Amino acid sequence: MTPSLPDILVGNFMCVAEAPPPESAGEFMAGRVAVVALLSLLAAQEAERGIAARVWENSAIRAALVEAASYGAGFAEAASEGDGDLSMTALDRVNAALRRALISLHEAVEAAGDTARDQAILRLYRDMAHARRLDMPPLPGR
Repeated sequence: MTPSLPDILVGNFMCVAEAPPPESAGEFMAGRVAVVALLSLLAAQEAERGIAARVWENSAIRAALVEAASYGAGFAEAASEGDGDLSMTALDRVNAALRRALISLHEAVEAAGDTARDQAILRLYRDMAHARRLDMPPLPGR
């Protein structure tokens, strides 16, 4: 499971909303605060870039599916659904369906031995991962 941005932010809230028991003070609490801070930093990046990455990714997958119409009408049909509203939840729902179709297409392409299209799909996977990257800051050692 990949937690959504709202899940992460609610988790951060839950971590700091209640006071820790006395035996959890010191190093444990410092560690807890450090984890909340790191998750908040990653959540901020996701909030900044997440919608744009999803819109781009959905569009790129649709283009790959439409270009592969020779592998079956189902791929073009899978690409026909729009994003709907631009909430992360709606975009993720559409993205999940598009990714399933892309995986099916990739299986068909591999079975057909279509090296050029296989390489194009692999490049798309790489670009999708790059668009969703979250940058970790340098962390101090203990």
